[in-house]
Order: sequence, then C-alpha cells, then structure tokens
Amino acid sequence: MAAGYVEILRARHAARLLTGTLVGRLPNATAAIAVVLFIRAEGGTYSLAGALAAVYGVANAVGQPLLGRLVDLYGQPRVQLPAAVVSALGMSVFAFAGTDPLPLAYLSMAVAGLFTPPLEGGLRALWPSVLRKEGQLHTAYAMDAVAQEVMFTVGPLLVTLCVALWSAQAALLVLNVIGVLGALSVVVSPPSRAWRSAPREAHWLGALRSPGLLALLGAFLFVGMALGSITVAAVSYADDHGGDAVYGWLMAALGLGALFGGSVYGARQWSGPPERRLRVLVALLAVCYLPLPLMPGAVAMTALTALAGVFLAPCIACAFLIVDRHAPRGTVTEAFSWLVTTFTVGASVGTGLAGPVVQWGGAARGFAVPGVAGAVSLLVLLATGRVLAAPAGGAVVAVSSENDPNRAVEPRFSSGDRA
Repeated sequence: MAAGYVEILRARHAARLLTGTLVGRLPNATAAIAVVLFIRAEGGTYSLAGALAAVYGVANAVGQPLLGRLVDLYGQPRVQLPAAVVSALGMSVFAFAGTDPLPLAYLSMAVAGLFTPPLEGGLRALWPSVLRKEGQLHTAYAMDAVAQEVMFTVGPLLVTLCVALWSAQAALLVLNVIGVLGALSVVVSPPSRAWRSAPREAHWLGALRSPGLLALLGAFLFVGMALGSITVAAVSYADDHGGDAVYGWLMAALGLGALFGGSVYGARQWSGPPERRLRVLVALLAVCYLPLPLMPGAVAMTALTALAGVFLAPCIACAFLIVDRHAPRGTVTEAFSWLVTTFTVGASVGTGLAGPVVQWGGAARGFAVPGVAGAVSLLVLLATGRVLAAPAGGAVVAVSSENDPNRAVEPRFSSGDRA
C-alpha cells in the first residue's frame, strides 16, 4: 500500500511542497482552539471566543476563493506569501491587544481569516507539474486528503503543548510564525515559482461559470454538513457516556477512519470516470452514517464513528480530480479554493443545524442529520449526473493540460478577452 505514496514522495519537490503546505496551514487548522484557549486565559467568555472564531471562519471562507483567483492571475509567490504575512500580523495584533478594545479584536480576526493563503488549492494546482507519470494524480490527491486529516489531528495537540510550555498568547504567535515559514518554503520552490495559470476568459463568475463545478460544490455542501453535525451530536452523546474523554475518542476514531479509507483508496489505480466513482463513494459514506443513531456503548460507538469516517477522505480525493476536470481554463486554484470554502461552510451549517436538533430530540436525532445530509448529497450527484459527466454543451471546447493531465476536454467561452 505504501509503495505508491513512497513513489510520489520521491518525486522531485513533492515532499517539500506537501510538508510546506501542511505547515503553512497550521494557523488555519488550529485557529478555533487557539482562540478559545486565549480568550479563556484572558478571562473572557466562551460566547466571545465562539464569536471571534466564527468571524475568523467566515472571513476565511470569503477570502479563499478571492485569493485563489488572484493566484491564478498573478502566480503563487506574489499572492501566497504576502497573504500569509498579513494574516499572521492580524493574529499577532489580536494576541498582543487581546479583547480591549473589542472592535480591534474582531477586526484583527477578520483580517487573519480573510488573508489566510490558499495553500491547499495551490498545492493541488502544482501536483500535475510535479508528477509526470500518468495515474499518479489520484494517489497524490488521496495522500493530500490523508495528510490534511493528520494535520487537523496534530494541530490541536501542538496548541495545547505550546499553552502548557509557554502561554496561550505564545501559542498564537508561534503557530503563525511557523505558518509563514511553511508558506515561504512553498513559494520559493521551483515548481511554485515556475507555475503559471493558463490564460483565462474574462468572466466575473470565474470558476463558478462551470456547471460541473457548481454541481460538485452543491453535493459537497451537504458532505460538509454531515461532518459538522457529527461533532455536535458526539458532544451530546459523550455527556451521557463518560464525558470529554469519550468525545475525544469519538473524534479521534472519525479521523482514524478517514486516514485508513484515504490510504487504501490512494494505494490502487482506479478505472472509469471519477464522477461515477464519486457517486458510489458518497453512497457508501451515507450508508456508513446510518448506524450512528443506534448509539450503543462507548466502545461500539467509537467503532461506528470510525466506520463513518472511512469514506470521507476517498470522497474528498475523488472530488479533487473532478475539480481538475471541470475548472474552466485558467481558474484551477480558484476552483480548488471554492471546494474548500464550500466544505467549510457546509460544516458550519451542519454544526448550527445539529444544535437545535439535539436540543429538541437528543443525540439520536442529532446523529440522524449526517445520514440525511449524505443522502441529499447523493441525490444532488444523481440529479446532476449529466452535467458532471461531460463539459457543458454549447461552448467552444478547448484542451488544457493545466487542469486535466488526462487531456479531458472542457468548456471555454468564445470571448477573446483575457483576464
């Protein structure tokens, strides 16, 4: 299983780009918990911590596709590194000023979130230029998805370690300095400096003018909702079955399941179009959510949670391939950033929806939300199957090696204007 991943990591610059991207995204992965711990250390309330984290999250969701479009227009070094520095400065202002004055705290969090560099989308735009062998791309995307799970598991541990060794303020500062160094490592690499987006047609919608991409984003909004709702329902379950320790085990099991599923998925070659494969994966994801409302004992529930995570990373990795195939020419970084934003927004909506459901019907009803969201995601994919199967009709078809290393055709508008 490891042979395919080792082969990719041996490719020139691959390990550096993957590591730099993960390190550069540490501030984003740890922002929520770091802000909560900092506000608690300052004597603030959890409501204030939640509000500040929400401002960061919303600003991040807005900034990712906007910065992604700028990367497509001006290249990675000219956008990624300045954005990382501005984001770190925003978080530093928050760390030194605290919550007095409060408007400055909200503004600094908004700046930190808005200017978070789109390193995730940038890495996926670079993979085709780094990996020369046909068929390696889906393995790289699977490895990418698995690495993200590792980062979101290790990141909170690093925050708590920094707080234990120094302080919550130091954790905010240190992690953001590390994030800037990670972004710097990426943008000074030869692939990042050499990468240029293909010429793009001038259109205010950018990547969103692709019907196939819109269909994919619609489906992944509900996948994100499923994941977000599990985290809330798990809190309610843990309150009645052992407290915080049980909640920690449930979340760890969810991540472990995703790690296992993504590793197995990326270890083999897959035939057939990824759009058809995604429908199967999302169906399996929804089916694995169905046993959660049974809510057995803590050990069995941990196993069910691990099962619920098995098909998450494969779904994400497969979606990367579809984005690659359907992103309009010259918009690949923006398109990947839209997927990240949609998934994040979906998770936030799922969290907000599961709260009242749990309050009204208990944890069992809360665990029913992921199954419903997964089923709706599948229905979206089935309803838009024709759109996803081929580029939108009626457009001039052009071939772009930037987006699709398999030379799949994609729509291109006939206007001669370039962005």
